[in-house]
Amino acid sequence: MTSGSNNPAQANPGVDSPRATYLESIRQQQAQFAIQQRWDKRLGYAKLAFLVLAAFFLVRFVHELHGLWPLFVSAAVVVILAIVHEKVLSKIRRIQTIIRFYERGLARLENRWAGTGEGGERFLDPAHPYARDLDIFGSGSLFELLCTVRTRAGEETLARWLSAPAPLDVIRSRQAATQELKSRTQFREKLFTAGDRVRAGLDPGALIPWAESSESFGSRGLALLLAVFGMLWIASLVFGVVRNDFYPFLLISFTNLAIRSRFKKQLEQSADAVEEAVTDLDLLAEILTILQAQHFASPHLVQLQSSLKVHGTPPSAAIKKLERIGRNLEQRHNRGVSWFLVFVFYSAQWAMMAEAWRRTYGPHIRSWIAAVGEMEALAALSCYAFERPEDAWPELSDGTACFDAEGLAHPLLPSSAIRNDLKLGDGLQLIILSGPNMSGKSTFVRGIGVNAVLAQCGAPVRAIRLRMSRLAVGASICVLDSLQGGVSRFYAEIKRLKLISDLTQASIPVLFLLDELLSGTNSHDRLEGTSLVVRSLVDHHAIGLVTTHDLALARIPESMPGAAQNFHFEDHLENGGLAFDFKLKPGVVQTSNALKLMESIGLPARPKQ
Repeated sequence: MTSGSNNPAQANPGVDSPRATYLESIRQQQAQFAIQQRWDKRLGYAKLAFLVLAAFFLVRFVHELHGLWPLFVSAAVVVILAIVHEKVLSKIRRIQTIIRFYERGLARLENRWAGTGEGGERFLDPAHPYARDLDIFGSGSLFELLCTVRTRAGEETLARWLSAPAPLDVIRSRQAATQELKSRTQFREKLFTAGDRVRAGLDPGALIPWAESSESFGSRGLALLLAVFGMLWIASLVFGVVRNDFYPFLLISFTNLAIRSRFKKQLEQSADAVEEAVTDLDLLAEILTILQAQHFASPHLVQLQSSLKVHGTPPSAAIKKLERIGRNLEQRHNRGVSWFLVFVFYSAQWAMMAEAWRRTYGPHIRSWIAAVGEMEALAALSCYAFERPEDAWPELSDGTACFDAEGLAHPLLPSSAIRNDLKLGDGLQLIILSGPNMSGKSTFVRGIGVNAVLAQCGAPVRAIRLRMSRLAVGASICVLDSLQGGVSRFYAEIKRLKLISDLTQASIPVLFLLDELLSGTNSHDRLEGTSLVVRSLVDHHAIGLVTTHDLALARIPESMPGAAQNFHFEDHLENGGLAFDFKLKPGVVQTSNALKLMESIGLPARPKQ
């Protein structure tokens, strides 16, 4: 293991750099936005002019009772202009969304992204072995940095990848897919701007259960019978108007109402379930259309794309059909026509059409949504890779635990962050990391963990080079007490240690990252307890780091020759104040800055003379 190394050379800000690409895309979209705004203004004035003209012809017709055709022409022009204007407004909204996509990319490149995106707080499990400690979820988290997805399925897939290491063959297939998608900026743009919403939509929580349900409202025979009675009602109405005989009409009306009352409850339940399930289907249909139009070479992407095909019908067409059924069902809430729809069994016909759709395509909905979620997650990783061209693709292997990194830095810090080298494995299993306050110990161990998480979900890492085995990460860095649960910080910490210890019973080696271990007890128990914990982890072939202010813990490597070493960060005085170089150095720290930091904020740190 060597001391800190310099930053790698940054990519030249040429035409192919992420920043230049985003700025050029924003410039082009702003030019289009200006054009569409001019059309928006022209069409608005034109609509107003023809509305005034139509009003003039209406007044003229009322007064003179002739010349009606100019009114119709003016009204028709207003309708046409309104349709064209709505298309222009739709283009403006889409352009604004595209600009927002590239502006968010610039914010990530300029380290202005924290707190502006989706943090994925709902995925945060306090019992997870590393999610809270490594800032995987929440504001300013790794999830927020990576998440450019549009659907809940995409969010759930990305969260799942960040929460557990994938098998080695899966990691490699994701790497290949991510590398292929890395340069496809327009593909990611289309995915992000799909649908009409900026935040994620398409919650599969209602769609999948409905699609896989076996409940049935009606049969084909019932659909035919209701269609016959609906046509009879219309025919009887026409007959009554023509012959001035409404007895058949009244008879059929009462008959249809009686028939409807027999299945009204089942009909309402079926129709409500369809309406709830089809929310945001426009987003799913558009994303599926985008995915179908792509040409992939990576086996993983090809397999995902092929999993969408069924019955010779593109899934986007099938989803659009279901969306139309849902829109038509919504008309039953239209007070202006709902009375009429009752007598022709309108809702029942569309509900049964939805059930027919479900019988054909329902079993495939889960796999379609899963494929969409995985493709979105891969696109998110490819966006991260595109924006960090200097980051390395890790070399992963199964077998003995190892973590060998050159030029490692925390992925959530700016690209100017100080980098360090680290080598664990090949005999060295434990590092005791000492150092004064604010010297970078906690950030360093977090950076190790976050890079390990990135590597094992298929993404590049913030390093010049990283070679590692598959590792089950366990961290105890920001363990919190709980007033509601009656749990002290010390008890919460030892529960976390038990969780990490249990990880060593599985087949994947453990990477443990322990910050200020057992600080809630006295120095003697802390030394004894820490020694027992780390020795147990090492005996189970785990590798990791323990940070400490207590230099008594620096004696632990003496009892574990070859398997453990001391390293440290340090500070120094510069222009009358404390300064840190954040460089990792071998040995035990020889400085302490606690009193100096107390003095720097006005606290008494020395006895009065």
